[in-house]
Amino acid sequence: MKKNIAIIGATGAVGQELLAILEQRQFPIQSLKLLASKRSAGKEITFKNQTITIEELSHDSFEGVDIVFSAAGGSISAEYVPSAVKAGAVVIDNTSHYRMDPSVPLIVPEVNPEAVKGHQGIIANPNCTTIIMSLPLFPLAKAFGLKRAAVCTYQAASGAGVTAMDELRDESIAIAQGNSFERTVIPHQYAFNLFPHNAPYNDGSADAEKVNAPIGYCEEEWKMVAETRKIFNDPNIKIAPTCVRVPILRAHSEAINMQFDKKTSIEEIYKILETAPGVQILEEPNNNRWPMPIDVNGKDPVYVGRVREDQSQENTFDIWVVGDQIRKGAALNAIQIAELLI
Repeated sequence: MKKNIAIIGATGAVGQELLAILEQRQFPIQSLKLLASKRSAGKEITFKNQTITIEELSHDSFEGVDIVFSAAGGSISAEYVPSAVKAGAVVIDNTSHYRMDPSVPLIVPEVNPEAVKGHQGIIANPNCTTIIMSLPLFPLAKAFGLKRAAVCTYQAASGAGVTAMDELRDESIAIAQGNSFERTVIPHQYAFNLFPHNAPYNDGSADAEKVNAPIGYCEEEWKMVAETRKIFNDPNIKIAPTCVRVPILRAHSEAINMQFDKKTSIEEIYKILETAPGVQILEEPNNNRWPMPIDVNGKDPVYVGRVREDQSQENTFDIWVVGDQIRKGAALNAIQIAELLI
């Protein structure tokens, strides 16, 4: 059955990717409503050879809509999602606003598709780093039992939006030519540099009381801990993250160190990963060739490689993971959730 669809934040990076994937996957659409700020209202976007005019988002935007994709920031979701639910739509929210709400399912379709049955009008799309880590980690945890996972992320500009991607391009050119550059989104030099993630950080001060993370963590890191526990349905799972911004446009990379309960081997881990949904092995060990961000741009699967045994700790293994942040880390996962609904 065809559905009436609306996208909040249709002009952003995730909104644009949602449109591309809806068309590529031939999602059954009866009508499509594109919603954005007053500034973007009136602009036109082509979808399936049809011109659609962007409308200004309002509380009355959702009459007759079946599914809403919300991808315009937590404050926008907080204000407008209740109106969409009241109008009878199911909202798939790509922001962090509803993720840890106990009444809202948090779903990676390859991990916990059954959770979609428990929705009350809102389904949360997890953080990009959590999604990318979950795809290879969950089947391994299911097979061998997960005692602990330590993960270091190498996160692209796309996680901070289109403006950050544009700034990275422009700053790279400016610095390469010996010119100064004034940035507005990323707080530090981003081109030819890297730094711990610039999400709100809990330094223990009174000003940081509202940061949703323990002292010493930034919110991006704590999302990986709290969201993984919810998705895996294991409140005791141990995740130790360190999140880093690197000057890459749109694909996140992760180095994951995993300690299992059951004894296993590199061969057994590869066997699990070979059949894991959403996972693809890419490596040429003889050429020292492993998954890279440029390999996954515009691709659906999360690429994995360089599985090796940690010689410092019993029954512990390392893996290298790369995924397209805008695609599987956001838009594709949301559309897969919508496919579960229909």
